[in-house]
Amino acid sequence: MTTTTATTAVTGTAGRTLLRTEARLLLREPGTLFWVLVFPALLLVILGLVPSFREPSADLGGRRVIDLYVPVSVLLALITAGLQAMPPVLSGYRERGILRRMSTTPVRPSALLGAQLALHGAGALLSALLVVVTGRLAYDVALPGNVPAYLLALLLATAGGLALGAAVCAVSRTQKITTAVGTAVFFPTMFTAGVWVPVQAMPDTLRRIVEFSPYGAASRALDAAAGGAWPDASALGVMALWAVLLTGLAVRWFRWE
Repeated sequence: MTTTTATTAVTGTAGRTLLRTEARLLLREPGTLFWVLVFPALLLVILGLVPSFREPSADLGGRRVIDLYVPVSVLLALITAGLQAMPPVLSGYRERGILRRMSTTPVRPSALLGAQLALHGAGALLSALLVVVTGRLAYDVALPGNVPAYLLALLLATAGGLALGAAVCAVSRTQKITTAVGTAVFFPTMFTAGVWVPVQAMPDTLRRIVEFSPYGAASRALDAAAGGAWPDASALGVMALWAVLLTGLAVRWFRWE
């Protein structure tokens, strides 16, 4: 075995060990698990208890408000994982010098970043699945009519959400600042995702503006895929563009120490 091959094998083993370790640490955080995995589905259940939300509306093309809140709750899971859960963890590691010390080991700091992205991305996708299943079982919300398109939109939205969280961490020097910035960004993103008013129910001018945001575009794409159509190319393009821009910002400004 050559030196390069041996080094690669050691690094790969260490990376897998790191992923398992980070997964165990995440499972020890009941607050994080609740807000990422449970709360979006719970919010959907609570909203569905409003009788008018379960009645078809002519203003919504015969759909119910609860039908619109399934993609909204899916996006809430992505927002929570990307902005509230992941950035404080990474900032805490950096502030305590863990990333700097890792640079002297076979496991590079980038492996820790990758593990956090993978775990929080998986958590967000699992929460999205739970929301879709809950909507179907609790309120007979139709399953996505175009599954491939729904998955594509969901993956793009997840990439954008994690990139946004990484960008917040990149521009924040300490864990406290990261939490403050993440919270400040959290509420506008919830608005553009339609948490207070579904994007489809917004006035036309406001809706067109919101759909240029990453989560407004994601709401539009998920809604189209849920109805069985392919999302408009402009919605997918906006999501992809935001993901690339935010990733570039995070890479440009992120510091390991």
